[in-house]
Amino acid sequence: MNPHVNHLRHKLHVLGRNTRGWSRRHIPEKAFVFILGTVIGLLAGTGAFLLKRMVSFVSKWLTSHLHADSGNWALTIIPLAGILLTGVICRYLLRDNLSNGVSQLMKELSKKIYRLKSSRMFSFLIASTVTLGFGGSAGSEGPIANTGAAIGSNLASRFKLPPRLVKIMIGCGAGAGIAGIFKSPLGGVMFTLEVLRMEMTTLSVMVLIVTAVTAAMTAYVLSGATLDVALHSTSAFQLDLIPWVILLGIFCGFYSLYYTYFTKKTADSLRYLRNPWMKNLVAGTLLGCLIVIFPALYGEGYGVIGEMVNGNDAAMLSDSIFYSDKDGVWEMILVAGGILLAKCFATSATNNGGGVSGDFAPTLFAGCIAGYFFATLLNTLFDLHLPVALFAYFGMAGVMAGAIRAPLMAIFLTCEMGAAYAYFLPLMISGAISFGIVRLFTADSYFSHRQDRNNGLISQIKKDDSLKTDNQ
Repeated sequence: MNPHVNHLRHKLHVLGRNTRGWSRRHIPEKAFVFILGTVIGLLAGTGAFLLKRMVSFVSKWLTSHLHADSGNWALTIIPLAGILLTGVICRYLLRDNLSNGVSQLMKELSKKIYRLKSSRMFSFLIASTVTLGFGGSAGSEGPIANTGAAIGSNLASRFKLPPRLVKIMIGCGAGAGIAGIFKSPLGGVMFTLEVLRMEMTTLSVMVLIVTAVTAAMTAYVLSGATLDVALHSTSAFQLDLIPWVILLGIFCGFYSLYYTYFTKKTADSLRYLRNPWMKNLVAGTLLGCLIVIFPALYGEGYGVIGEMVNGNDAAMLSDSIFYSDKDGVWEMILVAGGILLAKCFATSATNNGGGVSGDFAPTLFAGCIAGYFFATLLNTLFDLHLPVALFAYFGMAGVMAGAIRAPLMAIFLTCEMGAAYAYFLPLMISGAISFGIVRLFTADSYFSHRQDRNNGLISQIKKDDSLKTDNQ
């Protein structure tokens, strides 16, 4: 190696060691944890901003030539290429299994693995950019949560913090990633407490809040003080809509059961494909076929959500084979119903077929379409005048709360994403009722159930092997 490089590395090592020594001597542990949390928030928020920009750049580069007023058969090939390319990058370039990001993080925490690979501070960003930029029908929150967790783990380990504080910094980093990607500080806090289920003291919760707020504000400022889902409606929520919001919550709850069931069935089917190339090929082909029929499934779907919650339902038909200048209301209802049925298969193919992405954004997208479908159908059948755009927004909290089994995160995150604090009550009603419906039929969490199925499958394989050995 170049002697100048060796000299530079030695000087950086000495500087880091001196910095650690000075901080331990002059800064109380509690104060240092707050300082470190702020640094983690800045880095995680910057990472969230960069991930959004990279995904947007790749997506625009690949789809800029498509025709919005007709079908585009290239949408069959682009997602397939993305899944195959992601598989190549993970297996041969990064040499790491990055699939099922949140489940993987939870599994490592349950095994008390607090020293995460330093390469994960950037590897998830690279792989997720390819997956989502090429049309993977999922979200960026799983990768950025792992990125934030890796930042927290490595910084805490670098400063020789004890394991209990390293664990807290991992939770803060993961929450900061969620806060930054959604620009939702309370959503990030609730992710760590409700999804990761990390046990925290008053001090650690305060550090988590500081970290999440820092990450959200960093991403917000870097993006030009813009929201991903800007809600233009300024009308007040009418209390006479509450019965209909209750019905929406019930509808979202039953749809969440459908969504979760077929997401996991698709994952189980793909899991039996042992050859990674075959798994990538099958999943990519399924994803491409669904996207060419329903182009709204391409990527995270925030563009479609932003249009739908502001009354432009034609966004569902952009680049679609169903596009027409004379689309009637029943055609829109049928397309929305088709998207609802297909979304779980597209997301599961992305997340379990070799893509590197997340589970949260798909439920927000599905919730938006579910709210639109519910309100438009009732308006058409019974000559009602429900505000379709607002119900599309309320549905986001409903499906996310039911599908992910995290009602508090869903309610706060959806509210903060659109800065729609005036609609907190209907978001709360929709999310709480949907979650209650799901809880009537299942008591597991979305991620722990996935882990249990994996562990159960592995245990069964080991059991079968031991029986074969005994028989021999």
